[in-house]
Amino acid sequence: MQKISHNSTLLIIPLSSPLLLGVYQNNILVETLKSDKKTSESLLPLVEDVLQRYELDRIIYTRGPGSYMAIKLTYIMLKTIELIQKIPLFGCSAFECNGDKPIKAIGNLYFIKEKETIITKKLQEKIEQAFWLPKTLDELKLDKDATPDYSLPAV
Repeated sequence: MQKISHNSTLLIIPLSSPLLLGVYQNNILVETLKSDKKTSESLLPLVEDVLQRYELDRIIYTRGPGSYMAIKLTYIMLKTIELIQKIPLFGCSAFECNGDKPIKAIGNLYFIKEKETIITKKLQEKIEQAFWLPKTLDELKLDKDATPDYSLPAV
């Protein structure tokens, strides 16, 4: 199978179900892949599928805040791809893909974005976790760093 090569970018949102992957060409979303399985079960097969079909110029992932395990697993896998296949890895805030809504941390604790600061706050009502792939990458703010943003100190 011949790869599609048109300035392709892969964006991955691994923080909640469904796991979302978007393939962008010239910064426009051309394909969406999703899975309701755990990130640990579905991320690698989905990324392998994309790598077989597209010539990627870069990979972007939501590096946090959110599920520590999903962030850690995603980062390790993507960093390995960056090192072996020389595909640059970039990160962005999870708030870029959910309209700056609260992001579940644990229990009734949520990550909240206040201006440029991320705080944690207990909320009594459960907040629906909805992430989406932007139709274009033109407005997506990439972070200078691709390392995970855990936002909480280790316990």
